[in-house]
Amino acid sequence: MGKKIFFFDLDGTLLTSDKKITPGTLRALRKFTDAGNYFCINTGRALDSARAVYDGLELDFKGSFLCGSNGTEIYSIDEDRYVYKTGVDLELVPRILDLAEKFDVHCHTYNRDHIVSRHDNECMDYYRRVIKTPLIVTGDVLKYVTEPPPKMIAIELHNHDKQERFKDALQEMVGDKLTLLYSNPYYLEIFPSQGGKGSAVTRLAGILGVDPADTYAAGDEQNDISMIEAAGCGIAMVNGTDLVKSRADVITRFDNDHDGLEEFILGAI
Repeated sequence: MGKKIFFFDLDGTLLTSDKKITPGTLRALRKFTDAGNYFCINTGRALDSARAVYDGLELDFKGSFLCGSNGTEIYSIDEDRYVYKTGVDLELVPRILDLAEKFDVHCHTYNRDHIVSRHDNECMDYYRRVIKTPLIVTGDVLKYVTEPPPKMIAIELHNHDKQERFKDALQEMVGDKLTLLYSNPYYLEIFPSQGGKGSAVTRLAGILGVDPADTYAAGDEQNDISMIEAAGCGIAMVNGTDLVKSRADVITRFDNDHDGLEEFILGAI
């Protein structure tokens, strides 16, 4: 039998409400990777934040990968290198920020190790409750973002209709160059169309020579749908949205706080 690979969203999926991994799920992951299979975090978070979670939980699974920023960055922990990377065209970055200001929606981007934003505000405070990446606040974003950023994100905490109007205007501006989708009700993810969590599943499986039938993916939100559909077995968390559940092959019996993934990880060995 060939090797298998399991892709995990973080928040609401692999992580509990207090941002940990339950003991049963951790034991199952150890058995899965000890059997020679691959472990991959596939998250909307930027790569440095995904790495901070991996290191903070003291994970050390052989054959670990991180797919950050909705599949625009793929990184091998074992080899300490990127195996794939793409980003938003630099010329689009200030135009997107200008459009967000026109619609009064917060928007920021990233460089290799910082959040880069024109503003530090309520939305940024909310975002950084979980995302501990250092922040640069500047009127000249391109002074600090000198290569295509893996993604941008627009945040609106109070008026979803306003955010939808911004999304429509942005889609009209960028056409098919970028994908726009929600990772939760407040966060609109903005990333290159050649990215996406589903593309990361297909791309990494190809790099590793894993049969697509031996790929597994679990998630709970809209930006997880593409990887759930791309995987040989797509798993929706019972605590996930109805839309995610409707696209999955199976739904967990238990939520992310009660070892919902344990039986699926063990079953994949």
